[in-house]
Amino acid sequence: MGDVRGFLKHNRELPQRRAVPVRLSDWNEVYEPFSEDTLSDQASRCMDCGIPFCNNGCPLGNLIPEWNDFVFRDRWRHAVERLHATNNFPEFTGRLCPAPCEGACVLGINQDPVTIKQVEVTIIDHAFQQGWVEPQPPAVKTGKSVAVVGSGPAGLAAAQQLTRAGHDVTVYERADRVGGLLRYGIPEFKMEKRHIDRRVAQMQAEGTSFVTNTDVGVDITADELRGRFDAVVLAGGATQWRDLPIPGRELTGVFQAMEYLPWANRAQMGDMAVDEVPVTSAGKRVVIIGGGDTGADCLGTAHRQGAESIHQFEIMPRPSETRSEANPWPTFPMVYKVTSAHEEGGERIYSVNTEQFLGDDKGNLCGLRAHEVEWVDGRPVKVEGTDFELPCERVYLAMGFTGPEQGGLLDQLGVELDPRSNVARDDSYKTNVDDVWVCGDMGRGQSLIVWAIAEGRSCAAAVDEALTGLTALASPVAPTDRPLA
Repeated sequence: MGDVRGFLKHNRELPQRRAVPVRLSDWNEVYEPFSEDTLSDQASRCMDCGIPFCNNGCPLGNLIPEWNDFVFRDRWRHAVERLHATNNFPEFTGRLCPAPCEGACVLGINQDPVTIKQVEVTIIDHAFQQGWVEPQPPAVKTGKSVAVVGSGPAGLAAAQQLTRAGHDVTVYERADRVGGLLRYGIPEFKMEKRHIDRRVAQMQAEGTSFVTNTDVGVDITADELRGRFDAVVLAGGATQWRDLPIPGRELTGVFQAMEYLPWANRAQMGDMAVDEVPVTSAGKRVVIIGGGDTGADCLGTAHRQGAESIHQFEIMPRPSETRSEANPWPTFPMVYKVTSAHEEGGERIYSVNTEQFLGDDKGNLCGLRAHEVEWVDGRPVKVEGTDFELPCERVYLAMGFTGPEQGGLLDQLGVELDPRSNVARDDSYKTNVDDVWVCGDMGRGQSLIVWAIAEGRSCAAAVDEALTGLTALASPVAPTDRPLA
């Protein structure tokens, strides 16, 4: 490493978030610029640890010590080359990934880990600013064609790899724009959509075709798709949301997170005025049920729309501030975190279960009834005498996803499902149907963006080998791989 004593000289440092009143007045990303000199100091904290567990903590196998060293030595072009060697879209992961690599950092055993995620995103942003990120069209075409269904991170990664291998790739997306949940599930303040647009432009210049507003299984049948292409990659994600079937669920004002979040993004992309958004928190008392990332996305969105008050419910107990004995290094740290959205306000309530939504005589939500729980043998048990009611006009359900949507395309193809209702696949990402593969959340279940990209790359390698007899594409993970958690 460039400075073997860097971790002794410098403490962990991250860019400052813009002041809360300032960032709530717009939808831009929340962080202030971070100087390259400071970043160099942070990169120097990467020790000569001998065994870089960060590589294993990252599903993509990112070459983290290498590009940390290049940043410290001011060799930025080398840094982005090593970054792109394992990751098609580091500007996505550098903004959205929860960084299991940092949880596995050796320095994190008894100090704050290296700021791996910040180094990553700064490298790629610098590369775009310098004009180093250019299309890489294939030198030779194979004459084979591949359809990729879904344009989220898994589909995009698979498509880019297969295009660069020389195949004619068409990506089908049922929404009006490319990006999947990156486009319509992630708020603008977490990742501005210009980052997607410039990658799509690069992929189009490389030869990838995109077809939007097309629901495969409806607008084009499975048989038609298989008849047109030599291979089909299913990358439609796990979009079947988990519901809360309690009394009052039918009331107007109870929405799934993905019935709420896309409208704010559409307004920021100019599809409508902010005051024309059909599902908004403006002036409303809001309750978000679910304490994960999607819940935090709803929280930050509700703040910017001018909610009167916000409560966020989580049925699990509040995490501890530090690792428990059951969560040792280098597993992903399951600890209490404060995101930028939580910093902006709202009240987080743990160990609480909602049992009924309350409505007025017009069928509109006006409150909810809930109670506290304690966990006994892994199950929540009601704490007697803790019942309470909370007035609210909006409830957003952010309780995760249960797998891919059933019926439609999956039934038409006749693919088998695994016991968790995901599309079953073998060790090469292949389904039981000839010439049909699956990657990302559709086969894995709800997971991280970094896993989606890793699976997309690995699936592309398997498809390339099946079509041509060999492959030079990287294959970072097998379908049976699991994170260090």
